[in-house]
Amino acid sequence: MFHGNIARTGSYESPGPKQLSGVLWTFKTNGPVLASPSIANGVLFIGSADGSFHAIDQKTGKEIWKFETQGQIASSAAIVGGIVYFSSYDGTFYALDAATGTPKWRFAMDYERRFEIQGLHGISPKHQTIPEPWDFFTSSPAVIDDHVYFGGGDGNVYALNAGSGTLLWKFATGNVVHTSPAVVQNTVYVGSWNSNLYALDAITGKEKWRFEAGRDPEIHNQEGFTSSPAVVNGVVYVGCRDSHVYALDAFTGAKKWDFSTKGAWVSATPAVRDRRLYVTTGASDEFPARLVALDTQTGESRFLFDIKTGGFSSAVVSADMVYVGNTNGRLYAVDSKSGKLVWQFQTENAKKDAFDVLNQDGSFKDRLTNFTFYDFQDRYVWMYKRFSVGAIVSSPVLDQGNIYFGSTDGFVYALH
Repeated sequence: MFHGNIARTGSYESPGPKQLSGVLWTFKTNGPVLASPSIANGVLFIGSADGSFHAIDQKTGKEIWKFETQGQIASSAAIVGGIVYFSSYDGTFYALDAATGTPKWRFAMDYERRFEIQGLHGISPKHQTIPEPWDFFTSSPAVIDDHVYFGGGDGNVYALNAGSGTLLWKFATGNVVHTSPAVVQNTVYVGSWNSNLYALDAITGKEKWRFEAGRDPEIHNQEGFTSSPAVVNGVVYVGCRDSHVYALDAFTGAKKWDFSTKGAWVSATPAVRDRRLYVTTGASDEFPARLVALDTQTGESRFLFDIKTGGFSSAVVSADMVYVGNTNGRLYAVDSKSGKLVWQFQTENAKKDAFDVLNQDGSFKDRLTNFTFYDFQDRYVWMYKRFSVGAIVSSPVLDQGNIYFGSTDGFVYALH
């Protein structure tokens, strides 16, 4: 499942490459790959923004089967009991046979959409409803005890029967739900763009508690949960666009601590292992884009690693390494204790840099960071140039000593 397991901890028993030997294989899709890979029984499963979902041989990179939907796929799959579960921007949740790609069942959500609001980012006209271009992921499902849980752009959290697709319950949050639920001890933890994180009873869907994060009443720039929760030892760890990382009591929702990133979004999901939390941040005037390591008990910083550009890829951790992709087209491998860079990988598009937007150190040039948005079209052009470098917003997966991830250049990469 997304981020390794149903608790979304991002912690892997398999090591990743200690030293980069090279590219094992690449697989080309016809659109940006925003979702993260899922691996089961020697097969890698992943969707693309071209609307196709692919099953790929893990060793060779050869396609085994492909399934077409009618919308972009930015949901990372869960594979349980020989069935692949994911959603598409066509408003449909799919369950496919893992061996053949044949549909087992489909479930139609009320609808799918991105977060949108008037005056987003202060772009004029102030009464124009503007979709958030950075809301590109959709919810990745969690499957346990014959239940499948996921969120939708219609504002609902859904629970379906995993075998039949029958609706068991749905919970309305009032705004887009694109975070991926974590399910621990009969509780579903999930955040919404309404800036609330919810704890729901896994059987009934009844609310146990909610935690309200910060809101921005003026330009709606610093609000909403896009980070998914990671749950470890009775604590929920989650980032928020209000520029905080939170640690909450899993049973009550009470805040144990928070770490401020001083105006920088925290859109990625934290990885947690050995009393440390690892998460990437966006950038603000006071807080450059970083991979942050925090003490899980106190929230104190253990190291800050400069990733040069705003991070959306969720870090993953093994025994002694942290791996994370970035919007500059680089994958960083960092020592999990010292925070020192061990190696890095660049996508081919990042090396080519067709629009000349990157500095040599991987930061974006001034004309891309000091840019005035006169309307929402400018925002999309700006984002297109960033994605042109093969941005890695996909979260890596570790297996058998290799690392796998997708990129906005349309490729799925396997490194060893």
